[in-house]
Amino acid sequence: MFVVLMMIHVTADVLLRTISDYGITGTLEVVSYYYMVCAIFLAFGYVELQNQHIRVDLFVQQMPRSAQVFLYVLACLAGLAFFGLLAWQSTLDAIRATKSSETIMSNFLFYVWPSRWALPIGFVGCVLAVLCNLMKSLTRWRAL
Repeated sequence: MFVVLMMIHVTADVLLRTISDYGITGTLEVVSYYYMVCAIFLAFGYVELQNQHIRVDLFVQQMPRSAQVFLYVLACLAGLAFFGLLAWQSTLDAIRATKSSETIMSNFLFYVWPSRWALPIGFVGCVLAVLCNLMKSLTRWRAL
């Protein structure tokens, strides 16, 4: 969704600049601080739920199923800790940015604090997806 909005926004800006020499003010800032951040971080949970994150399992495929499940559970626990810590710290950062009404230096007043909330939302989504995949793996007794 954010990619489509970004595409429409940038295309409209280019067309306006071509036709009238005036573009949409703040296109660079909106694309950089809103669309890109949301497109990346809000998709974490979905990508994990679909098992589409990058994996290197060349040697693990050769192991017995019990070893595969053990390593998968270990990786899920590490992922829960890692993404949980990222969710915690990014939430603290988002609260701080919200309290201070964080802005960036630009030709106009541009608030970036709302985009800071995409990180904790995305990381919490990833934690939930890892937990869901862990439960699926344990109930099916196979690495996903």
